[in-house]
Amino acid sequence: MNDRIGVRIINFFLRAIIRFLCKVDGDFNQVPQTGPFILAVNHINFMDAPLIASHLNNHPLTVLAKEETWDNPIIGAFFSAWGAIPIKRGEVDREAFSGAVTALNEGKILAVAPEGTRSGSGLLRKGYPGIVIIAYKANVPIYPIAIYGSEDFWFKLRHLRKTHIHFSMGEPFYIKNETDATSRVGRQETVDEIMRQIAKLLPTDYHGYYSGEISKEPKHLVFGLRKQPQV
Repeated sequence: MNDRIGVRIINFFLRAIIRFLCKVDGDFNQVPQTGPFILAVNHINFMDAPLIASHLNNHPLTVLAKEETWDNPIIGAFFSAWGAIPIKRGEVDREAFSGAVTALNEGKILAVAPEGTRSGSGLLRKGYPGIVIIAYKANVPIYPIAIYGSEDFWFKLRHLRKTHIHFSMGEPFYIKNETDATSRVGRQETVDEIMRQIAKLLPTDYHGYYSGEISKEPKHLVFGLRKQPQV
């Protein structure tokens, strides 16, 4: 079977299951069908990747996923089918970053969760700057994506109720080509600005680590789709 056809079949069944168990609110057609660009997504639980992958079925999508994902052969098989790139958490994984840049250079869409781990509650956690390195090297736009509601999935399932999941996408932006955006401090400032763009798409109760900060003006981001000149 053609790999692409296999992925489409997997996504069809996942989407059907998700729609049976959940009410999904949001326009996935907002997401452009061709890359290269990065989707910066908040990370609540195990449903995030299947939700995005299955609802962006015709898109050339790949994701960064913790390498422990492949410890479970069934889940690992799904992520392999999606062309996921394994990444070692808690360190600078240059091989994963290189693979991500290569995927973007091939015109793919890369989904990245800057928080690096599940929040469980839906409240935003502190972002980590790997996404900054990738976006800066690949010189591609970032679209902020917010998902909420899925934190109640198991509770709703136990009570035989559908989970109401909300999906929204914000304005695209580039990381400015400036020296301090590549420094350690600059990278953290930049990922915090990216996380605040995600926070703007969420109800106030979900802002978590970034509560009270979304009004800050970004200094490392430039909005729009005009490609930044390489330095």
